[in-house]
Amino acid sequence: MNNKIIDVVAGALTRPDGGFMLGSRPEGKPYAGYWEFPGGKVEPGETPLQALAREFEEEMGVTVTHATPWLTKVHHYEHASVHLRFFRIWDWQGEPQPREGQAFAWQRPGEYTVSPMLPANGPILKSLALPARYAITCAHEIGVEAQLQALRDKRWPLVQVREPQLSREQLAGFVAAAAAIVHAQGGKVVVNADPGWLAGWPVDGVHLGAGRLAALAERPAFDWVGASVHHQDELRRAGELGLDYALLGHVAATASHPDQPPLGWDGFAACLAAGTPLPVYALGGLAEADWPQARERGAHGVAMMRGAWR
Repeated sequence: MNNKIIDVVAGALTRPDGGFMLGSRPEGKPYAGYWEFPGGKVEPGETPLQALAREFEEEMGVTVTHATPWLTKVHHYEHASVHLRFFRIWDWQGEPQPREGQAFAWQRPGEYTVSPMLPANGPILKSLALPARYAITCAHEIGVEAQLQALRDKRWPLVQVREPQLSREQLAGFVAAAAAIVHAQGGKVVVNADPGWLAGWPVDGVHLGAGRLAALAERPAFDWVGASVHHQDELRRAGELGLDYALLGHVAATASHPDQPPLGWDGFAACLAAGTPLPVYALGGLAEADWPQARERGAHGVAMMRGAWR
């Protein structure tokens, strides 16, 4: 294996409907004909964002006007190892033009019409299937029936069931009722509980508290696995286990953690400053209106408990 590490940036032009653009690799490059997120090498003296803007102008004649940091990964190819910094591009000027003989195609998460994909893209494509809005149940505060009705009314695309006051049997019944509602709306359900409880339950995955995350030696065998983290070490551990996302907080003061000082947006951004290989949701005392602030600091989205049901 070549030990040379190349700094690379890549970006996903992102439409309001969730669509994103992929490009094919031109002839003469390794993996020619494979599909990838457009981008390229970071030149000496450039910041990653400057490199992203230059590459999009050179490759496709697009001027990047608003991009935010997202994921950072290392991938090993036969010819080199690449340190990849991914951005999501929210606003741009110009229509993509194939200036290097490549092709472009708009795609939707989970609905891919092009192939083959560049090997490094698999986890990135899965991450794009995660919504920006994430809800956590609080039946322990508002009541079981009120929570189920709120699920019917709100239509959240990703719901974590977190009800530590329920016994295993009670939780199984509540999860069955909640999953029937969320799945009928096209959403996903993960459960914050012992992974061993969930065999045969109608769930899409498991969510790990910080204690369970620390105790794990390997990723649980679920399609979707997330974790709650509070600092960089826990976030790093979630990445090492190959988890699909993390909730990082709390960002603002919350009623459930009155004695713990919040991270604040500066603290949240500091935890992500070195880059993270998995999508991170901002959590703690937030509402949907906080999404713009969260994404500027590298968040994939905003997770809410009480704020989800008001």
